Amino acid sequence: MTAYAVGHLRPARPHEEVFAYMERIQDTLDPFGGRFAVHGATVEVVEGQWPGTVVLIEFPDIDRARAWYRSDAYQEILPLRTRHLDGEVVLVGGVGPGYDVGRTAVRLREEAVRTGALPA
Repeated sequence: MTAYAVGHLRPARPHEEVFAYMERIQDTLDPFGGRFAVHGATVEVVEGQWPGTVVLIEFPDIDRARAWYRSDAYQEILPLRTRHLDGEVVLVGGVGPGYDVGRTAVRLREEAVRTGALPA
């Protein structure tokens, strides 16, 4: 099932190390089937606040996303970004084909009632 690396990065002054990171990251993604789905796009905030930008990298599955992040190749270039850009990065698994949020709501409601978190 598809998985994603999601980065929420804050604006910063341009720095040569960040450009070097950008030039080298794709080589770290290729062995794990990673590809940029969103990068450098303008963020349209429709709820709350979102200072900065979003980066979305797609992987074939969560195991490959984890392996990429932990890889020696990525860990070697990671400080080039983290020394200059503040933000958060998370890895998250996607949903499969045919996912139905309504069925998920039914299951979660039943569980909440069963555990007493929601009155019957």
